[in-house]
Amino acid sequence: MAKNHQTFACQSCGAVYNRWRGRCEACNGWNTIVEETGAASPVSGPVATRPSRARGRIFPLEGLTGEVKEAPRTSSGIAELDRVTGGGFVRGSVILLGGDPGIGKSTLLMQASAALAKRGERVAYISGEEAVGQVRLRAERLGLASAPVELAAETNVEDIIATLSQGKPPALAIIDSIQTMWTETVESAPGTVTQVRGSAQSLIRFAKTSGTAVILVGHVTKDGQIAGPRVVEHMVDAVASFEGDQGHHFRILRAVKNRFGPTDEIGVFEMTDGGLAEVPNPSALFLAGRDLAAPGTAVFAGMEGTRPLLVEIQALVAPSALGMPRRAVVGWDPNRLSMVLAVLEAHGGIRLGGHDVYLNVAGGLRISEPAADLAVAAALVSSLSGAALPSDAVYFGEVGLSGAVRPVAQAPARLKEAQKLGFAKALMPQGREGAGRDGSGTGFPAESLRHIADLVAGVAASGKPVRGGRRQPQRLPAYDDEDL
Repeated sequence: MAKNHQTFACQSCGAVYNRWRGRCEACNGWNTIVEETGAASPVSGPVATRPSRARGRIFPLEGLTGEVKEAPRTSSGIAELDRVTGGGFVRGSVILLGGDPGIGKSTLLMQASAALAKRGERVAYISGEEAVGQVRLRAERLGLASAPVELAAETNVEDIIATLSQGKPPALAIIDSIQTMWTETVESAPGTVTQVRGSAQSLIRFAKTSGTAVILVGHVTKDGQIAGPRVVEHMVDAVASFEGDQGHHFRILRAVKNRFGPTDEIGVFEMTDGGLAEVPNPSALFLAGRDLAAPGTAVFAGMEGTRPLLVEIQALVAPSALGMPRRAVVGWDPNRLSMVLAVLEAHGGIRLGGHDVYLNVAGGLRISEPAADLAVAAALVSSLSGAALPSDAVYFGEVGLSGAVRPVAQAPARLKEAQKLGFAKALMPQGREGAGRDGSGTGFPAESLRHIADLVAGVAASGKPVRGGRRQPQRLPAYDDEDL
């Protein structure tokens, strides 16, 4: 008989310990270690007498030239979803989809499953959190009640695999969510690290043997990370994150990991009364309603994967009455903002130590590439001086600690997107190819900047001068005594 042994596993990262601890040494999380009981594998019997020599075949790399083919894919019918996955669902692949509660994960998967089912594919939607009636009500609200999607409310992994194995293998199976699944091979409560890992392993094995594309829905923690052991992210083929602010009407599907396609690709959706609608031109959506004459705003020409994207950077610099001025950032890296502020003070001649700085990426989009340094610096200088930047200009470039503006990749794609949306000028670093006036050979007017001081001088010359880092006092309109 197998002997039971006790282990303690961290519910955040999956680290295993032989005794309880208050803090996990792997992820530094407090009170995340929970006791788990499992059966130890026996050391005697057929397993112990099995020969240890491997009998697998080894194939030479040069002999596989004619056999290498692109993985077969199944289009989801949603162009933005296919963009993120790399052209569709690969047969036998497993995708882990995470997102905040209420962001629209189930809505997106219901629309994708209905589109596949209407084309004659077998699609199964397994819900571990809702009853079949609740899932059917959501489909009726979306107008998808007539789609031949197989629905089930089950949490036992063995029963799910046995049901899906009957008849033709499904083209797509959706598990909502992986934290509610449990397997009989693990003696632990559902939602623990051992159960999540064991359930995911069984579903991955089923996907590889049957050729069914499986989507696992995962919950997220307070900091936006997918809850559960990080080992699940390494087990699956692709990891996607569904982001967005509930105060805004659009959602962003971002690929974090993809073995069969590009990473850092995004798909933009708009939340409507009829579900999620695709946004073919997200740049126009992010720039809609911007104030052209307001100081402190700059348009950044960025790249999200292979897609160029124009967003508005908003900055507000105000005198502070506090001993330690406040720095608030939404949609960008706070450490990157501190670096840009230090470069502006050291090499731009601008004093920002006595000012509160607020930075926001309009629309709720999160930017991670360093090419936004130049646009952020332009918005900060514009807000401090009170001079509005040209409304028909875009900015992109990386700012170094020496104050030099460094070139970034994919400049022609950024300029082409700006030209398509009606912009007439670009302020960018001097590229390796020699951007000059034509913007790397695209015919788009571009002004090359070599140092951050050139940007400060250009903004100061276009409006109110910057003296000592303080905005010049402005005379507000007042009434005369005769008008009263």
